[in-house]
Amino acid sequence: MIDHLEKQLNTRAGSTRRQVLKRLGIGAAGLAGLNLLTTRAGAQGTVQDGDIGNFALNLEYLEAQYYLYATTGQGLPASGVGIDGTGPQGFVTIKDNPKVPFATPLIREYAREIASDERKHVILLRTAIEGHVAQPKIDLLNSFNTLAQAAGIGPSFDPFANEINFLLGAFIFEDVGVTAYKGAAPLISNPANLEAAAGLLAAEAYHASEIRTVLLSLDARDPSLGIADTVRKISDLRDALDGPTDLDQSIKVRTTGKANISPLDKNGLAFSRSARQVLDIVYGAPGASQGLFFPDGMNGEIK
Repeated sequence: MIDHLEKQLNTRAGSTRRQVLKRLGIGAAGLAGLNLLTTRAGAQGTVQDGDIGNFALNLEYLEAQYYLYATTGQGLPASGVGIDGTGPQGFVTIKDNPKVPFATPLIREYAREIASDERKHVILLRTAIEGHVAQPKIDLLNSFNTLAQAAGIGPSFDPFANEINFLLGAFIFEDVGVTAYKGAAPLISNPANLEAAAGLLAAEAYHASEIRTVLLSLDARDPSLGIADTVRKISDLRDALDGPTDLDQSIKVRTTGKANISPLDKNGLAFSRSARQVLDIVYGAPGASQGLFFPDGMNGEIK
């Protein structure tokens, strides 16, 4: 019975993945690129802690800019944090007046707390990494519209329009950050760097759990909003992009509809994603070297 159920779920996941990739315009050629290694350091077998730190810094730039614009209407430079460094420095593509009109004071407070945390993460990494990378070009406008179409949510999506949209946009990032830090852990050689990475992972896990909990609560309060269904589509999209393995879970268990605040494996552990799998999600295509949230790609050796 269990084997039969697993086969059904695997078949469904495969079908979903093909549908999503088709909506993204990725066919057999894109699937063939799943095993491409686009990290220069990785190709040379010389990944250093600084390379991993810079990979994380690219992602932290993305998260910090998202939360700061949503809560203050302005980005990192306006908050006193530099975005210069090695590699091409880029601007943020975003709509005019992106500050979210939060209707719930507590959700606004959550958002401000996470924005502060992500800003601190950028400062930490920029301070700790010798030769830290500059912020690359980041797209917080067209990227969401592309994802909405690919996920089957609609022709466009504005994460800054209201607090629910903001939470859905945050959901896209947070789970990926957790799995990225866990996947990088075995590659970090310096114990002090590993401890710092563990702290960053824990912070991202707190954020992810907070976002998932609030979304689940809002869905329970008013199921007609279709929040759980939208979250499931986003989760399916990430799963479709990061390869054939099933590493993503929605806020409800697919088979039972019960709450799923912590997306864990059979051992109760968080999943790991490789750098390639993370890149496939943030670039929006298997094997890509740029696109979606990073139109010109990331900076650093791992990109």
